[in-house]
Amino acid sequence: MQIQLITVGKLKEKYWNDAVGEYSKRLGAYAKLDLREVPDEKAPENMSAAEAEQVKEREGERILAAIKPDAHVIALAIEGETWSSEQLAAHLDKQAIYGGGSVAFVIGGSLGLSRAVLSRADKKLSFGRMTYPHQMMKVLILEQVYRAFKINRGEPYHK
Repeated sequence: MQIQLITVGKLKEKYWNDAVGEYSKRLGAYAKLDLREVPDEKAPENMSAAEAEQVKEREGERILAAIKPDAHVIALAIEGETWSSEQLAAHLDKQAIYGGGSVAFVIGGSLGLSRAVLSRADKKLSFGRMTYPHQMMKVLILEQVYRAFKINRGEPYHK
């Protein structure tokens, strides 16, 4: 199976990079992992709603260019569905068997995802109504994908 993770912006802190590295290494036993970081747009603090939309659109263009054409896209969005780890595992298993085996997870920038990216998404997934740092979400989704593979293989993982 091919898992792609597309994120806006670069991880700068060593501890986030270490965590991403650890889960990337663990996932290597189960899937081919492609991590893509697209540049974020410089956004002033006091921008208008129209300017914010333009920022999301420019970031969205970069995201869409990075998505493999045949990928099943899961966008992380606060308005998305909330799944259990078991539901994510079942969804990934279904994609591996019936969906071509390529799944792309997308994490937008600080302003969220453009309408074009949300329209391209096959599913929208939420980790709840709280806002999390984008760096943390990158680690969380990698951990949950790793957990999903462990669940699907019936292998032990701490609860």
